Amino acid sequence: MPTAVLTDRQRAAVQAYLRLLHTVRAAFDEPPNPLRPPVVPTAALAEADRALTEAGLAGTEEEFFRLCGQWCP
Repeated sequence: MPTAVLTDRQRAAVQAYLRLLHTVRAAFDEPPNPLRPPVVPTAALAEADRALTEAGLAGTEEEFFRLCGQWCP
């Protein structure tokens, strides 16, 4: 398997995505509470969107997920 060297912006995008993924998992791992539905903080979504755009990966999901797989298999 070829090894990819990520740019700083690509690495930031992958890290932001992984933080978002962990946040979503944590939100759904909590016991259900009808008074507080699981919500992902808008800051986490904004960080991931910004990082993807800065890395030139917005709209290139196939390439982005390939990078994620290489960074964190």
